[in-house]
Amino acid sequence: MFNDRHDAGKKLALKLERYRGKGAVVLALPRGGVVVGYEIARVLALPLDIIAVRKIGHPASPEYAIGAIDEHGATILNNVETLEIEGRWLAEETERQREEAKRRSALYRGERDPVNITGKTAIIVDDGIATGLTMRLAVRSTKTQRPEKIVIAVPVAPPESIRALHEEGADEVIVLESPEEFLGAVGAHYITFDQVEDNEVVRLMKSASGS
Repeated sequence: MFNDRHDAGKKLALKLERYRGKGAVVLALPRGGVVVGYEIARVLALPLDIIAVRKIGHPASPEYAIGAIDEHGATILNNVETLEIEGRWLAEETERQREEAKRRSALYRGERDPVNITGKTAIIVDDGIATGLTMRLAVRSTKTQRPEKIVIAVPVAPPESIRALHEEGADEVIVLESPEEFLGAVGAHYITFDQVEDNEVVRLMKSASGS
């Protein structure tokens, strides 16, 4: 159990100490992952950037991911779940989430260019993993930039998601709480799990870049 996302980030940083000064970059999934990633980047003195990936939620249960899309339009879908969903709705919701990913990317980075991760260790961070679809797409998107190594660092994740991330191409997956004890929802592992607002993400990104 973690007090909040800041607490989880500090604890993850201890597990990532070997990457201090090793040409690594922290890539956080907005919004909650940016809080975790900020603490890792701060403790290890590493650059912080975002990777804008959006969950496509089930129409009857928006918190349950049936797919994911990034700002460039790359998608990953749970083909079993999407078979029962009306195609027009899915297409419209997918495009809506792509636009939101683009909005977040522009807002959170501001005038800063994306950090170059070619030949570096990419440490992809979120506040937790449930279905794993957004993180799997984050790994795919990151691989196109040819990093030397991809490390996933999250406080909590179920065993099946960890296996899927290795199959997707992650070189290392670091999870703090035992995957076998996953409670079914990321927020259940936190004492405080408040919604993270845009202005908080912008503030953290500016602070991490020193601007």
